[in-house]
Amino acid sequence: MVDLNIESLGARGDGIARDDDGVIYVPYAAPGDQVAVTINGRRGDARMAHLDNVLVPGGDRVAAPCPHFTVCGGCAMQHIQTGPYQSWKLDILYQALRHRDLETDVVGDFVTVPPASRRRARFSARHTGGKVLLGFNEPGSHKIINLDSCHILRPAIVDVLPELRAVLFDLMKSGGKADVQVTETENGLDVWLVAKLSHNAQVDMRLADFAQDADLARLSTGLRPEVVMVRRAPTVTLSGVAVTPPPNGFLQASLAGEQALVKLVQQSVGDARSVADLYAGVGTFSFAMNKNVEVLAVEGVEEQTDALIAGRNAARRNGIEIQVRDLERRPLSVEELAAYAAVIFDPPRAGAARQVELLAASTVATVVAVSCNPATFARDALTLEMGGYRLMSVTPVDQFPWSRHLELVACFQR
Repeated sequence: MVDLNIESLGARGDGIARDDDGVIYVPYAAPGDQVAVTINGRRGDARMAHLDNVLVPGGDRVAAPCPHFTVCGGCAMQHIQTGPYQSWKLDILYQALRHRDLETDVVGDFVTVPPASRRRARFSARHTGGKVLLGFNEPGSHKIINLDSCHILRPAIVDVLPELRAVLFDLMKSGGKADVQVTETENGLDVWLVAKLSHNAQVDMRLADFAQDADLARLSTGLRPEVVMVRRAPTVTLSGVAVTPPPNGFLQASLAGEQALVKLVQQSVGDARSVADLYAGVGTFSFAMNKNVEVLAVEGVEEQTDALIAGRNAARRNGIEIQVRDLERRPLSVEELAAYAAVIFDPPRAGAARQVELLAASTVATVVAVSCNPATFARDALTLEMGGYRLMSVTPVDQFPWSRHLELVACFQR
C-alpha cells in the first residue's frame, strides 16, 4: 500500500498523483485528497491504482449520493463538488479544441441537466444462484451490480426493476444472460428484453402478465427487437409532433437534454428557409424547424425513418422530405448540399468525417453540429475551418451527469 497526494483530475476522471517513477491514476480520488492506494496495473506510460482509503479528503470531495457509487459503472464523478466537476468537464472540451488548434473563446455557458432525468437505460441481466442480477456492470468488468436505486434514471425505470427480475427469473435458464432496454415514453414504458426466448403459450402468457402488471406501453423480445405486445403506442412529442420510436430507435437521453439541444439548434439555424437535417433519427431537429422551412431529413436506419414518416404524415408537416440513406457510404454531395441554407448534423460518436469533407467544400451558409464526443467533433470542426467556415459558438450540454461524456452544439458560418 502506498500513500499519495492527488494533484488533479485526468480526462477519464481519475485522480492524478506523481511519485519518483511517474504518473499514477487513481479512480474515484479527488484533487487535494491524501489517499492510500494499491498499484494494480498500467495504462500507457502511467500506472493504475486502487483507492483503498481516503486519509484526508480534499476540498473538492463530497459524499456521493448513490450507495452503488464506485462499484457501479454508471457514474464516475459523484464524489466531486459541482464547480470543480463542471470545470473538469469543460476542460475535456477545451483540450479537444486546443488539440486541433481551434479557438476556445467561443465556448458558451455550461448547460446542465438535472439528476434522475435519464429516460433510457440498457441493463445487463444474469440468472445465477437462484436469482436474477439486473443492473449496470462494474467498471471494466462483466460483473453486474444488482441495482435497487439510481440517481441518474427516471423513477419509473427504477420502479420496474423488481418486475423485470421476476419475469426474467421465470423465462431464463440458470446461467442465462440477457440485456434489457427500458425507455420511458409519455404513455408508459417501452421494454425490450434482448434475449433469445422460445415463444410458446406458457412464455407468451408470462410476457402478457408482465406487460399487464407493469402497465407497459410496449414489450419486445429477441436479439433484434420483435414486438410481442402493444398495449399503447409508446409516444414522444417532438416540437408538437407525436412520434412512436422503434424499440431500438435513438432518442436523446433525457427530455431536458433534448429541449436544451433543440433550443440551441434553433438559435443556430436562425432564419434559414431551407435546412438539411443529417443523421435525423426520428426527427428531433427536423420537427423543431418552423413550418415554413423546407427540410430534408436524412437517416440511415429504415425503422427510424418509418417513425419519422408516420409522425410527419399525422402532423401534416408536408414541408419535410425524408430519405433513407447511409451517410457513411453515400454522403450528400456538394451539388446536393447547394440547395440548403443550413445543415444540421448529429452523428454517432465516431463523427461524420466523410460528410464533413463535402460540407467543407460546399456553399452552405450555416452548419450546425450536435456531438456527444468532443474529440471527433474537434476533428470535424477543423475540417470545416480548413474549408473556409468560422466556428462561431460551442455550447456544452451536460446531458450525462457524473459521467465522462459531454454533449455539445456548435455553429459554423461562412
